[in-house]
Amino acid sequence: MDKLIISVALTGSWTTREQTPYVPLTPDEIAEQAVAAWRAGAAIAHIHVRDANGIITCDPTRYAEVREHIRAAGCDLILNFSTGGGAGRTTEDDRLAPVTLRPEIASFDAGSTNFGEGVFINSPTFLRRLARLMQEHGVKPEIECFDAGMVTNALRLADEGLLARPLYVQFVLGVRGAAPATVPQLVHLVGMLPPGTPWSLCAIGREQLPMNLAAIVMGGHARTGLEDNLYYTRGYLAAGNAHLVARLARLARELGRPPASPAEARASLGLSAA
Repeated sequence: MDKLIISVALTGSWTTREQTPYVPLTPDEIAEQAVAAWRAGAAIAHIHVRDANGIITCDPTRYAEVREHIRAAGCDLILNFSTGGGAGRTTEDDRLAPVTLRPEIASFDAGSTNFGEGVFINSPTFLRRLARLMQEHGVKPEIECFDAGMVTNALRLADEGLLARPLYVQFVLGVRGAAPATVPQLVHLVGMLPPGTPWSLCAIGREQLPMNLAAIVMGGHARTGLEDNLYYTRGYLAAGNAHLVARLARLARELGRPPASPAEARASLGLSAA
């Protein structure tokens, strides 16, 4: 099987310092943990940014600052800017703004779902608008699928010529209101993809590590990080994102799929060389 592409989701939209002192919030903190995760084996950094008060924002200047700090450290991570906007905490126009910075990858949430006590809305009109903007700026969509309906949505948009094949799919399992983080669910979702479609998996909370391992042995890729899970083991907080990445990288090597470098991940995903 191919080398494992490890994505690290550094910050997310919701995690607070009250929950863990290790979550990075400022641009320099996010960049510092991204570089540490890269050194531990990550090839892709999935980035959200916060404002001066630690609240989720889509401000392109904050994204640009993170990128500047990462590149100044000589780090060639693939940067994946989030367009999720906090699952209802920002406007659609705000969510489009990071794409104009032309990151190599940006997230593309392929449908609407209940999200905890809220609703994460991604209407067909918004998705077509986001897809066209990504095409315009040469950004590869990371197609986040929280359930089977989102896979169907993505395939339909590909048939319309709005998403280029092969798709790059990130299954997001275990969100309260969407598909559960189980191996049978993952097998079903992977079976919906056209042959040769690269895919990755993230799972929420305690299911992060076991589902990461399932993805490794099934030939997919894996995402870890404090956006999805705060703990290293039960009752013990992960001491930053690199702590989680280093464990996943070690286990991947033991399972015969050593971590891909950013250059190897670019080649695998059809991205231009950095």
